[in-house]
Amino acid sequence: MLGTMNFGPHADEADSHAIMDAALDAGINFFDTANVYGWGENKGRTEEIVGTWFAQGGGRRDKVVLATKVYGSMSADRDTTWPNHDRLSALNIRRAVDASLKRLQTDHIDLYQFHHVDRRTPWDEIWQAVDVLVQQGKILYAGSSNHAGWHIAQANEAARRRNSLGLVSEQCLYNLSERRAEMEVLPAAESYGLGVIPWSPLGGGLLGGALRKEREGGAARSAGALRDDAVREKVQAYEDLVAGHGLDPAEVALAWLLTRPGVTGPIVGPRTREQLTSALPATDLTLPAELLASLDEVFPGPGPSPEAFAW
Repeated sequence: MLGTMNFGPHADEADSHAIMDAALDAGINFFDTANVYGWGENKGRTEEIVGTWFAQGGGRRDKVVLATKVYGSMSADRDTTWPNHDRLSALNIRRAVDASLKRLQTDHIDLYQFHHVDRRTPWDEIWQAVDVLVQQGKILYAGSSNHAGWHIAQANEAARRRNSLGLVSEQCLYNLSERRAEMEVLPAAESYGLGVIPWSPLGGGLLGGALRKEREGGAARSAGALRDDAVREKVQAYEDLVAGHGLDPAEVALAWLLTRPGVTGPIVGPRTREQLTSALPATDLTLPAELLASLDEVFPGPGPSPEAFAW
């Protein structure tokens, strides 16, 4: 799955278009974005870049499953945010969809995701807005992002009472070094039939050969985390383990996610076409049982709930 968060801030429009072309050529047809991507004064810029790519034609829009998100304020100045300018009120959802459709230059969004939990808005109001948008053909499905397991249950039980479809996916932080989603988010998603879309599959660069890059003089995004001796020790053990199998750390991290029950696929957010290309071999990589067991020793999961925190 292609994440577009770097389009605009770190990849200009031409490079972003080249990455999307390369992704489509490689068989990647799920593109994920958000209305706030571009950040600061440039919020919305990422959706605009995706939109100009669609506008080139060639069946691009029809070939892509398009996902975007709503929650954060689109104002560059947080002090000017007023009620209904952010979060998941029915009015903000309606306005945000129309604005995203305009930027994306399309007539519908395949998967409309709630970027965060809104503790102020009842689910009945959220689903009322979503049902209208589905009836209007502006969105096809709704998904969540960064929701706890009980939020997923609450959302889909509210939808059930309305005879609505409810959430079809959850996009969450999940990787080898951050496995807390296994306690409740993944079981809830499985129980309600949601697909799981992990973001940050390389743990902010920790799982992408961070120590090797450090030795080679490269600047790692995870440099701050590596100052923690315990983290550094685990990453070193991981890189040594993977090297012993003749494999690349980033490829193993991505391939590991593809072995997890309920995971639809990780989101890869490349800054360059080369970064996209380097991630593709993971889809054909089969991890031996011995390696999978060793990975659990280096990065043990929390285990199922409630046993993970009780008896």
